Amino acid sequence: MALVSGQCQSSQQSLLLQMKNNLVFDSASAVRLMQWTESTDCCTWSGVNCNVVGLVIGLDLSFESITGEIENVTGLFDLQYLESLNLAFNRFNAAQIPSKIANLTNLTYLNLSYAGFAGQIPIEITYMARLVTLDLSSFSFLGSSLLKLENPNLRVLVQNLTELRELYLDGVNISASGKEWCQALSSSLPNLSVLSLSNCFLSGPIDFSLTNLRSLSVFHWGGNKLSSPVPEFLADFPNLTSLHLPYCDLYGVVPKKLFQIPTLETLDLSYNEFLQGFLPDFPQNLSLRSLVLQHTNFSGTIPDSIGNLKNLSIIHLSFCNFNGPLPCFLMSEKVSYLDLSHNFLTGQISFTDRGKLFNVVYVDLSYNSLDGRIPGSLFALPSLQRLYLDNNRFEGQIPEFSDAPSSLLKSLDLSANRLEGPIPVSIFELEKLNVLELSSNKLNGTVQLGMLQKLGNLTRLDLSYNNLAVQASRSDSYFLPMISTLRLASCKLSVFPTLKSQLYHLDLSDNQISGEIPNWIWQSGNRALHHLNLSHNLLVGLQEPYSVSDLDVLDLRSNLLQGKIPKLPPTVVYVDYSNNSFTSVPTDIVLQVLDLSGNNFSGRIPPCLIESSYGLGVLNLRRNRLQSTISDTFSENCTLQTIDLSDNQLEGMVPKSLANCADLQILNIGNNHFNDTFPCWLNNVSSLRILILRSNKFQGEIDCPQIKGSWPMLQIFDLASNRFCGRLNKKYLTTWEAMMADSVKSELKHLQFPIDQLDQLYYQDQVTVTTKGLRLELVKILTVFTSVDLSCNNFQGPIPEEMGLLKSLHILNLSYNAFTGPLPPSVENMKQLESLDLSVNNLTGAIPAQLASLNFLSFLNVSYNHFVGEIPLGTQLQSFSSTSFDGNEGLCGPPLTTDCTNSSILPTPPSASPPESKIDWLFIMMSIGFTVGFGAVVAPLMFTKKVNKWYDDCISKYRVKLGM
Repeated sequence: MALVSGQCQSSQQSLLLQMKNNLVFDSASAVRLMQWTESTDCCTWSGVNCNVVGLVIGLDLSFESITGEIENVTGLFDLQYLESLNLAFNRFNAAQIPSKIANLTNLTYLNLSYAGFAGQIPIEITYMARLVTLDLSSFSFLGSSLLKLENPNLRVLVQNLTELRELYLDGVNISASGKEWCQALSSSLPNLSVLSLSNCFLSGPIDFSLTNLRSLSVFHWGGNKLSSPVPEFLADFPNLTSLHLPYCDLYGVVPKKLFQIPTLETLDLSYNEFLQGFLPDFPQNLSLRSLVLQHTNFSGTIPDSIGNLKNLSIIHLSFCNFNGPLPCFLMSEKVSYLDLSHNFLTGQISFTDRGKLFNVVYVDLSYNSLDGRIPGSLFALPSLQRLYLDNNRFEGQIPEFSDAPSSLLKSLDLSANRLEGPIPVSIFELEKLNVLELSSNKLNGTVQLGMLQKLGNLTRLDLSYNNLAVQASRSDSYFLPMISTLRLASCKLSVFPTLKSQLYHLDLSDNQISGEIPNWIWQSGNRALHHLNLSHNLLVGLQEPYSVSDLDVLDLRSNLLQGKIPKLPPTVVYVDYSNNSFTSVPTDIVLQVLDLSGNNFSGRIPPCLIESSYGLGVLNLRRNRLQSTISDTFSENCTLQTIDLSDNQLEGMVPKSLANCADLQILNIGNNHFNDTFPCWLNNVSSLRILILRSNKFQGEIDCPQIKGSWPMLQIFDLASNRFCGRLNKKYLTTWEAMMADSVKSELKHLQFPIDQLDQLYYQDQVTVTTKGLRLELVKILTVFTSVDLSCNNFQGPIPEEMGLLKSLHILNLSYNAFTGPLPPSVENMKQLESLDLSVNNLTGAIPAQLASLNFLSFLNVSYNHFVGEIPLGTQLQSFSSTSFDGNEGLCGPPLTTDCTNSSILPTPPSASPPESKIDWLFIMMSIGFTVGFGAVVAPLMFTKKVNKWYDDCISKYRVKLGM
């Protein structure tokens, strides 16, 4: 814009004052407009530019909180000499762009971006042939846009704007195919250098016609459904400086030449999860300043030649598959932002010249496999503000901070490593520190809670799960004014510290705190407390009087609380009172998760718990003494995903209104006294993943010929210890798609219930299964874990050949039934099988040779059948104990001592009932086999980093098993 160089003409000042008087704006926010007064020269007014003769040629009223419509605002559209108009970032309340804008025929710059305009872009815009820069960008949200281009469409809009060099239409609904929008631009805008069309509902592929725009230097097309590979011709634009293609559904391999464009300064291909590629060798003298590839499928090593990029300042390569050591580019003096988190990088951080990283502000190397000691020189970087090294394998002591009081460090996360020794005293001298995360290490020593008072800016502190002893006095108050999140789980606290702070999240779980919960806690932080975890302590009650209010999450499980349950706060969405001695079930339930398992509740389940199933996602009442029948009143709008009523004394029939729970994933009513037939009507609940009916009095066949529907997501099916009979229905086996899936291609996720409006918090589903003769508690249930247990019933007939379709099944237990006929050879397809129990049936014939090909089989029991012949040779079958084959007349060969030339052996009668199941905790913790490896016995509310680290190690082992 031109500088003020002439005295304002009176006619121009009059028009500006008319405009001001007709505009509706917030006087407290409109800084420029409030300075316009009649007594001063309008060419000196803020936001106004004049030419040498005092004519207004530039007007900038951006961010002036202008509201309403401007179609009829007098003065504005009479400023005939305007060359530049900026009304960006105002609040025009979904008004249309005024058609009178075309009256300003001299405009070369028009910016109406993010100003609240809505509806169709008027055709009058296309008459403004002198425009060089046009910005009509708009906010888009929830899949919709305020502005749209339908009539006129994009082709009509730009056909007369041949002078355009910069076009910004971000967030405008254009809804055009690749060929349509590419050709519309390339045929009409020969001089275009900047093209920004992010979130415009465009589709691909990108058409070759764009190559006609030889002057293009900036491409911003993020957030469109291009659904195509990255075109190689993008690397041929001679002036390309910025290429942004995030969230575009791109796939395929990125051309290496794209990284070697001499003029390119910014490259952003992030959040294209199917985009693959490798970083090439980088030549000297490239211009790249920002490299952003996070959340893509890039892999391989990061080449040392990236150090040739002397101008590189932003490196964001997180959530990829890079491996190998840290490259030496870490030494680059221009780097200010470095994020390599969530990769597979190995080795040590090795550098000594702190001056090389003089400008680095942000470093995130978390979630890799880096090891060795943390170099003290890293803590001495003068500009460093945020350092994240968590979830690696660093060891040794934390270095001291030199010049700690002058450090700029605001966030430090060293959690989930192998660090040991005391916390350095200098950490408590980091005056600007906001976040300190040291959990899940091997740190030791004593921390006086009063030391934290030195960190006046600290808002988040986590010292959980170390060997630390945090000491506090019951009589002292600790003034921590800024702390909103305080986690001191497993810190050997024996008293409840009196805290004065703005607490939002307090976790004092897994300590030795006894006595009553003090009533001051509910007033903590001026009633700002929303998340309270006091689980796994020795608390016996709540100090009277109390008012539990404003909480979202309340976790009091595994204490010594008894009597009547505390009244639930009206805001709560997650409550866990499990493993206490409460005796009365609450009746006023309006929340998402309710876990009352492991208490002393008796009597009937209050009907209100069933009737209020709308909004409730998890209902867990297992391991109580509940009796009687369940009310058949589940709401038609039932939102329950998990129902666990196991280990009670419930009886009668399963309520058919459960079919209203269309999102139900887990139904566990095992170990009760239900007397019913198989609940065929549940077949219509297609979301079901886990069905456990074991140890009840169910009877009859499980054939449901009149019921349509299937369970494509079913992964655990347990009908053990009932009175079911008849043949297995082949129809079921052919519809259990989750058990037929290729485990190698399945995602390693676990079942959980996310809590709405509470980021990173979820309820962890758990279940008990029988495997390898043991009862095993699974707290993290992988979606790839599959189990079928039909033992201790009276199923008859042959084992269907279709059983072999369940190729991803891990546990199969058909013991203690009346199955007859041979074991089908299709068992060879069940390559993931780890536990197979066929004992105590009437199976006949030879053991199929295909059984020896199941490489992961670690438990086998075919005892007490009528198998004959030689046990197939192979290291797998011969590795089992001879008891696995007992009681089969005519069976011979290793591991039996019976020679196949004389196989007249008499079976030993089986016991009248299966051997007593038990939980072998040592077996669990040693992680023997797949099932145990993922059956970690841990607290389920919200995973600690320590548990997640152990779990991630198990995941890695499983990936190795699958060849991933």
